[in-house]
Amino acid sequence: MDIIIHSAVLLFCFYAVFFIGKFINDKLNKSYNIVYELVKNDNPALALSLAGYYLGLVIAIGGAVAGPSNGLISDFLDITIYGLLAVVLLNLSTFICDKVILYKFKVSDELIRDQNQGTGAVSFGVCVASGFLIYGAVSGEGGSIWTAIGFWAIGQVILILAGKIYNFILPYDIHEEIEKDNVAAGVSFGGLLIGTGLIIGLSAEGDFYSWSYNIKQYVIYALIGLLLMPFVRFLTDKLLLPTESLSKEIAGQEKPNVGAAYIEGFSYIAAALAVNWCI
Repeated sequence: MDIIIHSAVLLFCFYAVFFIGKFINDKLNKSYNIVYELVKNDNPALALSLAGYYLGLVIAIGGAVAGPSNGLISDFLDITIYGLLAVVLLNLSTFICDKVILYKFKVSDELIRDQNQGTGAVSFGVCVASGFLIYGAVSGEGGSIWTAIGFWAIGQVILILAGKIYNFILPYDIHEEIEKDNVAAGVSFGGLLIGTGLIIGLSAEGDFYSWSYNIKQYVIYALIGLLLMPFVRFLTDKLLLPTESLSKEIAGQEKPNVGAAYIEGFSYIAAALAVNWCI
């Protein structure tokens, strides 16, 4: 009976924090009516973006729940304090990435005015990737709010750096393709962000011992992630689609190949899971 009560209390707290996160997101995007856009306008781009935010929120709050129990009161305080911190950090992440990753146009205009699903896919990837960053930052024992914020900030910088490197190695400009409503370009980029966020976030998972110890491990994993992604794209191009060029399929023809983009996005996420399990 104690286990049932304990689980019920934590589940209630989880959903309470989740709905606080939803309420904050609604208020931050009050320039448009979310229900109207989803139901009356059938806006798939906004639906993608919102689904990514909600999934990222669940993952981020999960970092405050994961791990062994320290008693009902302690668990309740952890999910309340670190869950609310996760909500704040996720919304900061989306704001920062909107301004830095997709900086050449206004994301809300692309989602609402143009119903640009490529932008929605990138927004989905940003939110889920940031959710993994926050999961790793707030999970484990021995840390504090300040260590959580520190690991989140470092991870956010690395995520942005990964996005810049990805754009640099491509033969096309991501911003131009996404602004042209190229869904395939957005899907592949979103997969890259999720894979990178997964590697970086899970490298911070676990107990905090000291900055010198944990930062060393964190940086090693982050570097592996950054070095891995270009290599994974090369392997995907040569092994999964050996007779075709991914770049041409995604951005080099009149009708971009969204299917090829799904394959590329999958390869990044699969590689990130393999790295996390094997290293």
